[in-house]
Amino acid sequence: MNDEMQEILNDFLAESSEMLEALDQHFVKLEAEPSNAELLNEIFRCMHSMKGSAGFLGFTHLVEVAHQGESLLNKLRQGEMAVSPFIIDIILEAVDAVKALQADIRATGEDSHVEIDMIVNKLTLTMESAADLCPSPPVSKNIQQTPPYLSTPTSSSSLSETEDEAEPNENPTPSVTSSVESTMPKEEEVITTSDSSPGLSEVLNKMKEAASRTLQAANPAPPKSSTIKEEDQTVRVETRRLDHVMNLVGELVLNRNRLMKLGFGLEEQYETNGLVRELGITLAQLNLVTSDLQLAVMKTRMVPIRKVFSRFPRLVRDVASKLGKQVRLELAGEDTEVDKSVADELGDPLVHLVRNSMDHGLEVTEERRLKGKNTEGYVRLSAYQEGNSIVIRIEDDGRGLQVDKIASKALEKGLVSEADLSAMSPKDIMNLIFLPGFSTADQVSDLSGRGVGMDVVRTNISRMNGSLELDSEMGRGSLVTIKLPLTVAIIQALMVEVECATFAIPLASVIEAVKVTKEEIKSVNGQAVLNLRERILPLLDLGQTFHIPNSKETEECYVVVVAVGERRFGVVVDRLRAQEEVVIKSLGDYLANVKGVAGATITGDGKVVLILDMADLVGEVKSTTLAGI
Repeated sequence: MNDEMQEILNDFLAESSEMLEALDQHFVKLEAEPSNAELLNEIFRCMHSMKGSAGFLGFTHLVEVAHQGESLLNKLRQGEMAVSPFIIDIILEAVDAVKALQADIRATGEDSHVEIDMIVNKLTLTMESAADLCPSPPVSKNIQQTPPYLSTPTSSSSLSETEDEAEPNENPTPSVTSSVESTMPKEEEVITTSDSSPGLSEVLNKMKEAASRTLQAANPAPPKSSTIKEEDQTVRVETRRLDHVMNLVGELVLNRNRLMKLGFGLEEQYETNGLVRELGITLAQLNLVTSDLQLAVMKTRMVPIRKVFSRFPRLVRDVASKLGKQVRLELAGEDTEVDKSVADELGDPLVHLVRNSMDHGLEVTEERRLKGKNTEGYVRLSAYQEGNSIVIRIEDDGRGLQVDKIASKALEKGLVSEADLSAMSPKDIMNLIFLPGFSTADQVSDLSGRGVGMDVVRTNISRMNGSLELDSEMGRGSLVTIKLPLTVAIIQALMVEVECATFAIPLASVIEAVKVTKEEIKSVNGQAVLNLRERILPLLDLGQTFHIPNSKETEECYVVVVAVGERRFGVVVDRLRAQEEVVIKSLGDYLANVKGVAGATITGDGKVVLILDMADLVGEVKSTTLAGI
């Protein structure tokens, strides 16, 4: 495939992904507003556009599924069938099939590896059952109704980009007057039909009407001039190109820091020299321009959190149906922006949390009625910006976390001892749900019970230098608060020193830093701890962790208090150097799995400094000590 065709294919995949996301939301809304004709027309246009693009690229399987879905939608538009949860289920299955075909195209460049016969048959049988699925037949033959032999193709060969409804097959399929015994006939059942032979003039008139409708669908009313202007000002750019620009800006920032360091040194040594003063002014301007450029590039990578939230209306609908619960999804702060790399990593943790709220948190309808609650529960997803971080809250009005049940399950699975539990507060016990292998589900299902979901959530959030906080009130519901940096490419870090080595601690994880004497550090069960304002804080000595030889004994040191989710511990270092803006660089494949290291950066004086992975290092602190604080 040449570069031009590859670019066209990439554009098709990007556009179809956006359409599929929109269709998921549109269908959920249509189920709630079955009489919304404008929404139904918008759905029809999406499906029609996707079919046309797929036909141009020769993806026949995708065309066939999209065409059958479009034909079913057309029956809904013409009033031959009524919008119902059953119909929505069928069309959403078609959307899922298109997603599978799109994934096949992305992976192999073809759409022939996905089986489509089952969904095509379902769509066809659903359309043939139109008379039974419609609550009342049309009063009269409306001039805009599409004859079955024009709207239902006999094979994929009859499908074209825009003329499939306007041009009948050479041997049109006879109109169906099906005698269907059930609402949805099984695929193996035989449908009996009777032929009809309309007059030539009637056929020609109906062909003209179908052609007129097809042209209207293919050429919708032109948007307002302001919309055209906005679209003209938008350019679709591949993420890899933005990543490359971001890397170049990172290199520029590193060299800017290096120049600033050299400039300060020259000014201190030759402060009366005019050329040196001019150099200082130029460097200050360079610093401003570089910062503006860095901010501008970072903004181009920002996407609304709506891109992540958009998957949840469909998810909540499907899970609620499977669980037999009434659930309302509430979304807020969808325009809050976050770096695309953060958005990409955020999807899976949020899916786990929302599914967990619906499965474990929300009660079934009868239980809610007995408790005097609204029979419809809610899950609320909200986002807002706080400084250089984004805060995401997942809230439900369910039964809340059952501390006693969590404690007994943790004991049963051997995750904690009775001594550990006796030293824990209720909030500490709640946080046990984030331990690997923990689950309160009595039965394993495709929704829960395997003990991996919440552990994955904590791990993924920690990898992004984020924090996770859990609150719950028995009988009232639960709240999970996630706090993440807006970007993970360039971060603020606290530079610390141990002997001659320098390390960078992400500032997002730092709570405070205190100066202590070595005598204040005690040992409990082999774990170094510090009594910090009547709170026992477990400690991690960076020198011992990275096997740095101790050249001399000192009486004082610094403890940097950091937080990883709900867990806090102190990092023992010799000196605090400064707070700096650092560019995270990968260590490469050979050093990718070094424990406790997230990457590296180059400081203004040219030194390579390791950036610490606090989520990794928290594992070096004894969990028994952490559990008791």
